[in-house]
Amino acid sequence: MRPYRLLTPLAAVIFIAGCATDPYGGNTQRSSTTTGTGIGAAIGAAAGALSGDGSTSRRDRALIGAAVGAAAGAGIGAYMDRQEQQLRQNLEGSRIEIDRRGDDIVLNMPSSVTFGFDSSDLTSQARSSLDEVSNVLREYTDTRVNVAGHTDSTGDADYNQRLSERRAQSVSNYLNQNGVSGSRLNIRGYGETQPVASNDSEQGRAQNRRVEITLTPTEGARDYQQP
Repeated sequence: MRPYRLLTPLAAVIFIAGCATDPYGGNTQRSSTTTGTGIGAAIGAAAGALSGDGSTSRRDRALIGAAVGAAAGAGIGAYMDRQEQQLRQNLEGSRIEIDRRGDDIVLNMPSSVTFGFDSSDLTSQARSSLDEVSNVLREYTDTRVNVAGHTDSTGDADYNQRLSERRAQSVSNYLNQNGVSGSRLNIRGYGETQPVASNDSEQGRAQNRRVEITLTPTEGARDYQQP
């Protein structure tokens, strides 16, 4: 049996298994956990099928690979789902935006609530919000934390670059002081090079002045089991 003949029906099963029904609206949707399960199973099945010599061996290896891959994908998805849920609860009303991008969670901290004008000193509101973020990150230790500073295009580009770096460093330092290991933290300043809105309006410039904290699962998250 050729590998693709086995993988075609298996892929269909994986897709169906990865779908869940919204108990409130009745709509079919794909959660991060079930999506991770499906992707992991597909990758595991493909690797297993291609490694076997005979048709029986391919089938057996594909099924084993699918099971192993599904478990790993489900672990990461559940780990990030749970972490996102706690962050949303802890940061409710903080004006920090939370965006889920695949297995990553992005926290968008607008400068209007994070820093004063032309400053890299955290406001009291920002420190309070970062306290909540730190509480979650200390619990979810298999998460890498990438802190990126951004500015608008007003003024000198070199100055904006340095300001974005200082602001990212301030956020990273505060997380570290609150128990998040420095080995988990990466910082980078992008200056005015990555706008999310037009710099032609004050509203757009305000959106561009921000710090983004991107949370990414490490390999250890594969072993996560829901409590």
